[in-house]
Amino acid sequence: MTFETLGWQGLVILVVFGLSLLIATYCTYAERVIAAFMQDRVGPDRAGPYGLAQPLADAVKMFTKEEFFPGGASKTLFTLGPCLAMTTALMSSAVIPFGNAMKFGDTSVHLQGIEVNVGMLYIFGVVSLGVYGVMIGGWASNNKFSLLGAIRAASQNISYELAMGLALIAVLMISGTLSLREITLQQTNPGAWHFGDIFAWNVFKQPIGFIIFLVCAFAETNRTPFDLPECETELVGGYHTEYSSMKLGLYLFSEYINILVVTAVMSVLYFGGFNYPFQYEFLDFLSNKAGLSADWAHNIFVLMGVVAMFMKIFMGIFFFMWVRWTLPRFRYDQLMRLGWTILIPLAIFNILLTGGLITTGIIK
Repeated sequence: MTFETLGWQGLVILVVFGLSLLIATYCTYAERVIAAFMQDRVGPDRAGPYGLAQPLADAVKMFTKEEFFPGGASKTLFTLGPCLAMTTALMSSAVIPFGNAMKFGDTSVHLQGIEVNVGMLYIFGVVSLGVYGVMIGGWASNNKFSLLGAIRAASQNISYELAMGLALIAVLMISGTLSLREITLQQTNPGAWHFGDIFAWNVFKQPIGFIIFLVCAFAETNRTPFDLPECETELVGGYHTEYSSMKLGLYLFSEYINILVVTAVMSVLYFGGFNYPFQYEFLDFLSNKAGLSADWAHNIFVLMGVVAMFMKIFMGIFFFMWVRWTLPRFRYDQLMRLGWTILIPLAIFNILLTGGLITTGIIK
């Protein structure tokens, strides 16, 4: 890798990092606006026009609140917990391809932080580490309610990671690779016309796997109806009951970054990632009818893919928020029964079904 290419990729990493923080910041605003709409009430409208400065006001509030350490708590681990949760959340976005490669003369810049051929394994590994942030925070708080929330989070994440991994195996059987970039590039059909390109997306090949992955995504991000680790009615505030100031902010912020990551991964695995309808017709228009040079046409084509990718991500985030304000949370026994007795057997059945369809040539 040349120094110039390394510089470009470093810039891409900084942009991805900045966008992750910005989107997560305004997810807190979007959550309140959507909640207000669902409940027919007024949302944030005081801080800035239409309440757009509300996330900044929240940040000021978090930074200026009194920092509190509960009696008997391990200060080192109490501080390490939210830091670990935030770090692992941000690390997950490094391998997600937000767009195809852009061309600047002889230099190609992949709109992806790091391209590795085991990208999906990397995300699973990093996400698995995130539960340690919750466990450490709950244990170090010296609070029984916090510890119960942390134990719930650990058992919930382990249970649903199994079903999510099994659902992913079926996608890997079709694609034959763990590279998120390769999986995205396979979900396109250059010869298709109009909306035919959409039917190359994995959601049409793996509808059962997608439903399993979606349900597990809610559980992995501790979102309603799977928010048992922070169930206010039973555990006061769950694993972050004793937290205040920016330490609490890091836990809350990491949840929104995890939602961003899981919706991005879902877009890549099942909805074609940066592919979009009419993309090759659009490229042909730019090259042959608009009179643009090959590099300019290609780069505009790629930027439209980035827009399509983020539209899919924002639709996924909206769906997560919509469900939160629509469905009640499960009981803990219902949550565990769903994971172990329904989703895991269903995921195994999906693997066998996919293998049979591949063997007979119905799915290629």
